[in-house]
This record gives sequence, structure tokens and C-alpha cells, in this order.
Amino acid sequence: MINLRQLTGSDFEKNDAGGVTLKEEGRKRFLAAYQKRKQEQLTHPFLGEKVTIGLLPHLQAVLLARHLRGDLDAYPPFIWK
Repeated sequence: MINLRQLTGSDFEKNDAGGVTLKEEGRKRFLAAYQKRKQEQLTHPFLGEKVTIGLLPHLQAVLLARHLRGDLDAYPPFIWK
């Protein structure tokens, strides 16, 4: 969002301890964009099915568990293109 200039330096504030946080409006824009992005779909290269981006961590955990149990010969990593 910073590269796309959807968030700028004015959306952040520095506190007394030196930490940097998002201001309320910037946080709202970030969370709205994050929720929207999680709903986008793509085709999972190993499963060959359309899935939402928000479901990818769960699917990869399931594939890792299947590999660890011996159901899959190798763990199929998800590589973002």
C-alpha cells in the first residue's frame, strides 16, 4: 500500500518510546484493503482448484500435515508468482 501511495508518511505516528504506529484512518484503510485482498481468488498450483488468498495459510498447513503423516511424498510449497 505504501508503494501504491495508498498509505503515506502522514498516516503514521511515532510515539515517545520510538515506536511507529498507524493512525486510525490509515489503519481503517489498511484493514479494508487487507480484507478485500483475502477475498481474491487464484488457482492453487498443486490442488488445481480456485481458492481465496485468505485460505492459503490453512491449505498449506493441511498439505504440510499430510506430508508429515506420510500421505504425500513431498511438501508442495506455494510459490507466489
